[in-house]
Amino acid sequence: MPENTPITVAHGDGIGPEIMDATLHILREAGARIDVDTIEIGEKVYLSGNTAGIAPEAWGSLRRTRVFLKAPITTPQGGGYKSLNVTARKMMGLYANIRPCVSYHPYVDTKHPVMDVVIVRENEEDTYGGIEHRLSDQVTQCLKLISRPGSEKIVRYAFEYARAYKRKKVTCFVKDNIMKLTDGLFHKVFNEIAPLYPEIEADHWIVDIGAAKLADTPENFDVIVMPNLYGDVLSDVAAQIAGSVGLAGSANIGERYAMFEAIHGSAPRRAGQNLANPSGLLLGAVQMLVHIGQADVAQLVHNAWLRTLEDGIHTYDIYADGVSKEKVGTREFANAVAQRVGKVPERLKAAQYDTTRKEAFKAPSASPVPVWTRRLDGIDIFIQDAATNASALAERIKGAAGADLHLVAISSRGTKVWPNGFEDTVTVDSWVARFQTTESSKGISQQDALDLLQRVSNTGVTITKFESLLTFDEVPGYSLSQGQ
Repeated sequence: MPENTPITVAHGDGIGPEIMDATLHILREAGARIDVDTIEIGEKVYLSGNTAGIAPEAWGSLRRTRVFLKAPITTPQGGGYKSLNVTARKMMGLYANIRPCVSYHPYVDTKHPVMDVVIVRENEEDTYGGIEHRLSDQVTQCLKLISRPGSEKIVRYAFEYARAYKRKKVTCFVKDNIMKLTDGLFHKVFNEIAPLYPEIEADHWIVDIGAAKLADTPENFDVIVMPNLYGDVLSDVAAQIAGSVGLAGSANIGERYAMFEAIHGSAPRRAGQNLANPSGLLLGAVQMLVHIGQADVAQLVHNAWLRTLEDGIHTYDIYADGVSKEKVGTREFANAVAQRVGKVPERLKAAQYDTTRKEAFKAPSASPVPVWTRRLDGIDIFIQDAATNASALAERIKGAAGADLHLVAISSRGTKVWPNGFEDTVTVDSWVARFQTTESSKGISQQDALDLLQRVSNTGVTITKFESLLTFDEVPGYSLSQGQ
């Protein structure tokens, strides 16, 4: 007899305890070889004064099991409470978020009867680093961080997933026509990795038109890989147009840890009423079973769930006259699925997993980061100032440039407003003054940059931050302002 796999389970808040009980009941009835270690997370932990929403001792369980089955939680309203999902993903290095979005026509209403798309979302960086600042009375910022190792890991994972599940195409969604450095890096890495998988078709869409195509003709897509923010938004869109966000499960995969969950929230208004549909969490648990080498059980559970849909036994959220045969509660739905373990669907496509695989596939690690020759060409100085005339601001600060630097542009919200600005451009009280070296091949020292900051500060303006203008192997590592 194979040994049981220990997993950490959190019942969460709102409908979480009900759908977790239902999910665990189905797993037990299907013969899942698991030992459950229960921890507490979410609202009670937050309100006890722990702003992370998870007690320190709970991390001990996760370090031991490395597998987390998590029900949705409620984050209290008000400031100071950090997203537990983001915390868990970052603490455990869960760089890949996998969300299958499948239609179950005609049993679940959808405009896309043949949809079967998997969203592979980068899970650790992008704007979800949560690095934000208030720069002035009028302006705030959020930093978008895209790294080569982060991009390479998620792109490789997408192709490895496609290979493991016999998918035919991987598509990249980015917005590198605008964000040429950040999204441009993600796209560049995609183009470097794709040829390593010649049996898999690779293509690319700008995210806005790609999203429109996904909403209109999802059957033209297979696996879609994208940075964090786009992936978060479009995986919900894809799940909803497939039929319902409430049916979608999610896997969060790292090199050592993994977390599995439904993609919906805790729905506190439905709590304790035996109404909630446990399908999203159950399908997340199916992904978990495959991950821990129990694809045989995953196949039993998944097919029993599909057969239950076919038999018209539905919870209130997907119940439809003329299609459904019986409206049931959370517990009754779980019992119906458990009773169908061993059965397969007759109209829907049966789930098939590689039952010979005894562990999750491991995507290749990122390649060594190349070493570049760097040069500091100047700095962007962020200034808070109530001036309404960029020319007047320029007159105040350009004399601070010194011998080896000169003021080349002033921008407001990314648009150049000096020199030769457009008089109708709307400005705010946060300006960016770009100072660059007069000898582009020479560069400046860090001390030169610090001395410049002091001289600009001596003009009486308020400096809120600065950014280095670095060139890597003669390729500028900074963007131009709109109109520069």
